[in-house]
Amino acid sequence: MPKLVDTVLGSNVFAQKALANAKKWDGGNYMTFPIKYQNGTSGQSFQGFDTFATNSSNRRVNIQFAPKGYEKSVALPFQELDINENTEGKVIDLAKTEIAMAAQEMADEIGTIFMGDGTGNSSKDPLGLQAIVDDSTNAATYGGLARATYTTLDATYTNCSSTLTLAKMSTLYNAVTSGIHKPTIAITTEAVFSLYEQLIQPFERLNVNVPVSGQGLKGTSGFTALDFKGVPMIADEKANSAKLYFINEKFLNWYAIEAKMQKPIEYDPAQIEGNNYGSEVKGLGFSWSGWLRAQNGYSGVGHIILQGELISEDPGKHGQLHTVTTV
Repeated sequence: MPKLVDTVLGSNVFAQKALANAKKWDGGNYMTFPIKYQNGTSGQSFQGFDTFATNSSNRRVNIQFAPKGYEKSVALPFQELDINENTEGKVIDLAKTEIAMAAQEMADEIGTIFMGDGTGNSSKDPLGLQAIVDDSTNAATYGGLARATYTTLDATYTNCSSTLTLAKMSTLYNAVTSGIHKPTIAITTEAVFSLYEQLIQPFERLNVNVPVSGQGLKGTSGFTALDFKGVPMIADEKANSAKLYFINEKFLNWYAIEAKMQKPIEYDPAQIEGNNYGSEVKGLGFSWSGWLRAQNGYSGVGHIILQGELISEDPGKHGQLHTVTTV
């Protein structure tokens, strides 16, 4: 067959969008964000020769994030590569296909991590929604600060108590909306997506297409979504069970470190079909070591590297309903 068919990987919407629109890490050892966590001393009315207040107020504090790294290895005996290159009318390019498969698997694994709390592998994992969209229930600290002390670092974390309703969704939407700042996407499981579909009448269903494109993708791919108050809701196979997230993507970004000791990765997935990684990734932060030859054999290994951190400088712009099981 002219293509390799992937029967394993599925959809990975949130991670694909985050990685495709990565921002450059420019914070040295730490990305530091100054945040305002409280108002200053109240002003006052005055008349005539009243004395003005002169005391200062501490309104600001810094949150800091260290970079994390993730790697995926690709190993091949060079004899296989030689045979592949010397085969007249070869069906697939073995080296390119192996690298493409590894890169797609890595993105899929990152998708799982992006739903977690960052404590995996002795807290070496990047942060995920379980830590960012939280109110101390799963992550007591954020950016090096205690959420119990700095309560503006809390996201809206609401127990749905099993039953999903449009009223509960509206309450969450309103809680994370402030003026012009509104959720831009809703991420949930396929099961919860189906529950929402049951809540709305057939004539009210508005299907929209959400493209996944950005500086890290050549071309675009898209996902069908249902609409809620103008916000596209997408079923993501990586989403945490029984959860529905409202996310403001302006305040949630993957900050990527460009590897200077490796080459930016460019892989061609044209020979792979069956998953949702159809566009050529040239992602900011993804890099390739090249083939490193083994010292004691005719084989080689290469490493795909990704470095950075998933950061929200304002977790309060996001929210979640958890324990969503029925309608």
